[in-house]
Amino acid sequence: MSYLEDHKEKFDNLRVSLEVQNRDQLRRKANGGNTILFTFPPEEEQLYIEKFKADFNDGTFAFIDISKLLVQFIDKEGWDNFLEYYNEFIDTPHKIFMSDDESGDLMTLIINAIVEADNDGYIAVLTRTGTLYGTGIENVNIMEHKAVMSLKHPLIILYPSRHEDDNLYFLNFKPASKYRCTVIE
Repeated sequence: MSYLEDHKEKFDNLRVSLEVQNRDQLRRKANGGNTILFTFPPEEEQLYIEKFKADFNDGTFAFIDISKLLVQFIDKEGWDNFLEYYNEFIDTPHKIFMSDDESGDLMTLIINAIVEADNDGYIAVLTRTGTLYGTGIENVNIMEHKAVMSLKHPLIILYPSRHEDDNLYFLNFKPASKYRCTVIE
């Protein structure tokens, strides 16, 4: 189904999921999780982001652009240092972007932005999540993070993907987890 055919139903389903009286149901459906994966075809990402921002512009949402956080992370390290480090760990990118010491890696930047939005009373919405491909950070790493599990408001991840035979494929090809979230197809 294309954007023009299915966006209204998807956005209506999201509105229902976000209603305060449905938050307990959201956690039950998500196996205790606190995340909504809002899926769409990757080639229609910009259309969905624009529509989301237009329809949900009431001041209750904080949009967190993962691509900007990636640039911030690289800028902090400096391009030359980042490139050297990346080449050293090219086969284990999670050691760069999601290290065990949480010393300001990309995962820490993402989680901190989500928590800050929640603390400020906003519903955090992650955009440009395709940027995570190749970093070793999976949607489940974010969804199962203790800080995300304990947010006051659900986290929304705008997720470029497709569904096939009850399976979810990030960027249309990489198997992805649906555990700990409610999926809006």
